[in-house]
Amino acid sequence: MDVYEAIAKRFSVRTFQDKPVEPDKLERILTAGRDAPSGRNRQMWKFVVVRDARMRQELSKAAEQPFLAKAPVIIAVVGTTPDAIMHCGIPADPVDCAIAIDHMVLAATAEGLGACWIGHFKQDACRELLGIPQSVKIVEMFVLGYPAEGPRPKSRKPLDQVVCHEKYS
Repeated sequence: MDVYEAIAKRFSVRTFQDKPVEPDKLERILTAGRDAPSGRNRQMWKFVVVRDARMRQELSKAAEQPFLAKAPVIIAVVGTTPDAIMHCGIPADPVDCAIAIDHMVLAATAEGLGACWIGHFKQDACRELLGIPQSVKIVEMFVLGYPAEGPRPKSRKPLDQVVCHEKYS
């Protein structure tokens, strides 16, 4: 599957088959995240992979997202430099981590897996469960597994509503 096909086929998966993710597929997905670009190639992230059923259940409670417990894998993406600001004035960790997550989600799609970004979670509770120090933050989490259902039709704005040429309009 080429990257354009993966982009077109990717959808947010919230129901999963009761089937584990093979270790070789998981490693390729994590490698895609590791290979993502980051500001000055700092790679200031950690990927906390959770497969244990009890821990997934606890994270689902802390995230107030029951479907997390049913996903075979939850990955918490941690930015390790929460005070780093890019020259343009934007925090670096969310940008770098989002690029890594997107690489992993597209790799998951290419592997026949589904994923869903999770931004609704209680930071302190999830950090405590995962043993993540107070000095860093979980930027996002995402779930990973074999989809139990196919995608719903996507609706996207036309390009002329989201693209400006030469100046903002």
